[in-house]
Amino acid sequence: MAAFITPSRLASLKQLRCSIFQTSYNPQSLRTGAKYLRRRLRGPSMVGYYPESFDIPQIMRQNKWLEMVDEDEEERLMDIVDRKKRGKGTPKKAKTPEESRRLTKRR
Repeated sequence: MAAFITPSRLASLKQLRCSIFQTSYNPQSLRTGAKYLRRRLRGPSMVGYYPESFDIPQIMRQNKWLEMVDEDEEERLMDIVDRKKRGKGTPKKAKTPEESRRLTKRR
């Protein structure tokens, strides 16, 4: 009895079944990436895996009674002082137009 069913009728039956059950009709069995699209998203679980970052200087500002020392900031300030001693610091801001270097530039 199954010998009387033609391949074209089987294909149309499969197409009708896919439209009813809302699945993709892929008669050539091409790669579509559907299994990756059906898969559960990784993003939310990956975000939950890593702890929330915290800012040490912000904690120090909020809790002055802890009397913590930010070593990186202390080192940065010492570097600035050393650069100023060698004359490599940032230039002073001009308070008047006469002090400005742009106005004294030759054309």
